[in-house]
Formats: sequence, structure tokens, C-alpha cells
Amino acid sequence: MASSVRVPSVFSSAPSSACSFRRFGGYSTVSFGFTSSESERRKGFQKLAVSVSAAAADSPPSTVLVTGAGGRTGQIVYEKLKERSGQFTARGLVRTQESKEKIGNADDLHVGDIRDAGSIVLAFQGIDALIILTSAVPKMKPGFDPSKGERPEFYFEEGAFPEQVDWIGQKNQIDAAKSVGVKQIVLVGSMGGTDIKNPLNNIGNGNILVWKRKAEQYLSDSGIPYTIIRAGGLQDTVGGIRELLVGKDDELLQTQTRTIARADVAEVCIQALLFEEAKFKALDLASKPEGDGTPTKDFKALFSKVTARF
Repeated sequence: MASSVRVPSVFSSAPSSACSFRRFGGYSTVSFGFTSSESERRKGFQKLAVSVSAAAADSPPSTVLVTGAGGRTGQIVYEKLKERSGQFTARGLVRTQESKEKIGNADDLHVGDIRDAGSIVLAFQGIDALIILTSAVPKMKPGFDPSKGERPEFYFEEGAFPEQVDWIGQKNQIDAAKSVGVKQIVLVGSMGGTDIKNPLNNIGNGNILVWKRKAEQYLSDSGIPYTIIRAGGLQDTVGGIRELLVGKDDELLQTQTRTIARADVAEVCIQALLFEEAKFKALDLASKPEGDGTPTKDFKALFSKVTARF
């Protein structure tokens, strides 16, 4: 009679002379044919358990590249990954040498321009996963005087419009990741993309949500396992102390819970790499106010609530 146990998929490449493997989610089912006594079968399972534990302990940490590592959210993700060196090998991509020096000038920080596909090739070599946190950033026009009741005006620098950064730049990253065989891409965008009239699209005449949405669609069509996180209004506050909320199609924008701490977004990015429930999914992300609800700790349950693929 055949029995089966589940072991991590890292063993799916092992010799199959004594057993057969079938893929099952993130694991491989290993089927063994037994003709020996019950005691011998038990000894076999004991040896298997020891070998599985030893191999898992020897597995190297996953190498994760964070692009936009010089930004406020990207820097948090990069630092969180470095704190978890047993699970991850952190790598960052920044646009300028100045940004690299600002966040530590470590050897694992690469300098490259996502609008130039050739300049980011080296940063992508040997990575297992990619977290995209790049975004076009508008600048305020000079001369704004709030005391006069004026409204600020914004613009994008030449060559740094959302079309170049959020579409072409992100497409370049997805293509580079695919070329090296990454196992998963986490892409951080913004809520509001279902409404072409969203005010964010008017900033600097950049249509930023339109181009972000186009990149998200490109990722979802790529065949690479992905998690698309469309964050609410980002806040520079402490993370880990609020109940997180997930939704779809901008439904959270119709509520009073439309913001989230950058640190919480960063944590969700990393947790998405740990659970099968996060793959091939797109989610809107916000949080309840501090003190309202229970701080989210079970991220598997959080991702399980998500049903939308785009």
C-alpha cells in the first residue's frame, strides 16, 4: 500500500528511483511504495523527517530586490528585509549615487535608472523575488503662497512623467525579472485607478493612475506569480498597531478607512512572499484607525480574504 507525505518543493528535483513526486501547491507530494514491516516503515519516516529538516535548514535565504529603495516606503522594505537575514538576502536599487549614500552605501545597493533597461540588468542577476516601489513623483511649482488662498500647482520633470516611470520603467523591471526567472513579483500601486476622473490623474497632467494600471495589467498578463498592492493614502506613522483592511475595485475609497502607514505597506509586501494565498492576487489596502479593531498579525488569513486577480 502506498503512503504519502508532503515536503517542501525544494525536494522536487531529488532523484526519483525510490519514490515519485507530484506537485501540490507550494509542496511536492512524495509517494513511497512499502513492502516492509510496520516498524521499518516508521524508521523510514523518521529518517525522512531528519533529512527534510536538515535540508530546509541548509536552504539559502531568498534574494529579494527592492526597487525604489531610496524612497520612504522602499527604504522601510529594504531595512525590514535586512533585519530578517535568516529568510531573505536584501538587495536594493536606487536611481542615483546620492540616494545610495543616503541609505547606507552598502554593497547590496545598486544604482540604475529603470527607464534604461540596460542600466538595471546587473541588479536583477540572481534574484528570487522582486518588490517594485518605484513611482513618478511630482514637484511643486515655485511661488506658492498659501496665505493668499492659492492652491499649489505641480509638475513632472522632463523625462520623469508617469508614462516614463510608472509604465515604461515598471515594464522594464517586469521584463528583467522574467528574464532571470523570478518566482514572484510584488508591485505597489495606488487605489483610485478605476476612476479616470480621479484627482490624482490631474496632477501635472500626468495621468499617473492610468499608467500605473497599465503596468499592473502587464504584470498580471506576464505569467509570473504576482501580488498587486494598491495602497490607500500613505502615512509616516508607526506600523503593526492597526487592523488592516483589504478590498477591491476601490470600494475602500467609499469608506472612512482610506489610509495606511507606510510601515504596514512594507510589512504586507514582505508577507506576500511567504504565503501561497498572496499569489496571483490584487488587493486594495488600508487600515482602521489606531485603537479601533485588532492589529493584524495573521497575514495568511488576510490574503485569504482576497479573491480578485486584478
